[in-house]
Amino acid sequence: MSTALKTVAFKMRINEGAQAEYKKRHDEIWPELSTLLKDAGICEYRIFLDEQTRILFAIMQCPVDFDGDKLAAQPVMKKWWDFMADIMEVHDTNEPISHPLTDMFYMP
Repeated sequence: MSTALKTVAFKMRINEGAQAEYKKRHDEIWPELSTLLKDAGICEYRIFLDEQTRILFAIMQCPVDFDGDKLAAQPVMKKWWDFMADIMEVHDTNEPISHPLTDMFYMP
């Protein structure tokens, strides 16, 4: 895996009234999921919430050769999606519906 990093940003949406539960579940993130993300090279992963729209804005650093499909195929990732499906907008597979965001400006 490459040591060069890229920044990835995307958005998702949580269900109405699920803000506190979403926060609680992430505050108690499973150690095996955290390990999986770190082992995939993900670092500085942050998620913000727009309270008015319930849109989650996520930003993370990951290797330039990061393969999200490999991560999505992992059993613990699928288990997490199943766990989160009741409070988020998801696909039939329970994978969160996410939309990549375009990098428009960077100030180092």
